[in-house]
Amino acid sequence: MLIFLRSLIFTLGQWLFTLFFGLFAILTFPFRPVTRYRIISVWARSMLWWLRVTCNVRYRVIGREHIPQTPSIILSKHQSAWETLAFQEIFPPQVWVLKRELLWVPFFGWGLAMTSPIAINRSAGREALKQLVEQGKDRMKKGFWVVIFPEGTRMQPGRKGKYHIGGAWLAAHSGATVVPVAHNAGEYWPKNAFLKRPGTITVSIGKPIESAGLKPDELNHRVEQWIEQEMPRLSQS
Repeated sequence: MLIFLRSLIFTLGQWLFTLFFGLFAILTFPFRPVTRYRIISVWARSMLWWLRVTCNVRYRVIGREHIPQTPSIILSKHQSAWETLAFQEIFPPQVWVLKRELLWVPFFGWGLAMTSPIAINRSAGREALKQLVEQGKDRMKKGFWVVIFPEGTRMQPGRKGKYHIGGAWLAAHSGATVVPVAHNAGEYWPKNAFLKRPGTITVSIGKPIESAGLKPDELNHRVEQWIEQEMPRLSQS
């Protein structure tokens, strides 16, 4: 019952603040993209604070020293809505590769559009890869990192999805460094779950992988291998 009440308080606060901040985010349009991001990311940081206060969900980071100094591509495990918040606090200014339909969600989507995301039509096949490379190069030139979840959707703890080629394709065609990331957020904030279980989420950042000289398939395999080998260790932490 206590977990239910805490989760309810968190959700109500999240809705109210998102409504307000979605409208506020639209007003950042005149600013430069990175400046808009820094302003709008206050929402994510606020939600992490609210999550800690209401649900006692915290996090720790392993391998923070592996974060490069230049814009790179983060290829991460995807288990929860939590990482879309926490990465904004852990990593430098970033954009996400997402379904363009998300930008149509009232308030949330409107504010999301101001963060310069790479919004693609996933059903477009190779045309989607072309959009990814063009937009990805543009965002990195502007100083953004690119966050991609290779599995494409949130996976329950202990499960593994197909690692799609998009992130590795962008890295191979842009020459960008890849940073693999594993975490166990799904154990505390499960996929599509209302209840948030108190505890400490562990985020593990792997050593950067240079894309030069690697084909997309090989790069994708290296990322998948590291993440999936790291996941059992996090589940035991």
